[in-house]
Amino acid sequence: MQIFFATSNRGKISEAKEKLGPTGHEISPLIIDGMPPKFIEPQSEHLEEVAFAKLSQARQMVLGSEMEDCAILVEDSGIFIESLSGFPGVFSSFVEDKIGLSGILSILSEEENRSAEYRATCFLETKEGIFKSKGICSGEISRAISGELGFGYDPIFIPVEGDGRTFGQMSSEEKSQLSHRGMALKGLSEMLIRPSK
Repeated sequence: MQIFFATSNRGKISEAKEKLGPTGHEISPLIIDGMPPKFIEPQSEHLEEVAFAKLSQARQMVLGSEMEDCAILVEDSGIFIESLSGFPGVFSSFVEDKIGLSGILSILSEEENRSAEYRATCFLETKEGIFKSKGICSGEISRAISGELGFGYDPIFIPVEGDGRTFGQMSSEEKSQLSHRGMALKGLSEMLIRPSK
């Protein structure tokens, strides 16, 4: 199956290829008029609502094109910091753009509780219907930026199930085994290969 991933993030596309590719599906970025789609995100505190809004918009964008009958994948994710009552959550990308990772570390400079969760929600729409999968990766915020790999908050997020390194210090393969998005995509892959009743 040809799956078009509605994202401009190459890291996300790589994770999707790693998790869904072995099931025989081809993953490509969704390109409309030479560009990745730009979404109008709803003012919501819930990843699921944001992801579903992206799916609805992406489906409208491909109506009447050769991609109209193809499968579309969308994803929304964020980092939820316990001591900040879940902030930045669904606004993670916006907050990173505005204050950067150093800004988050500054906010937490006097905070002992550094627990955080990366969360992801994926929707995949195919001819068979809409599949939904979620993933959560528990961890903590580091005290310094470490590593140049990954993207987003990876250089300040230390997963609980890791070896003490941040995601920013891990290869894409290592990260994918632990990450929230990897879990959500793995859930989708299992749904796709499940025998029909």
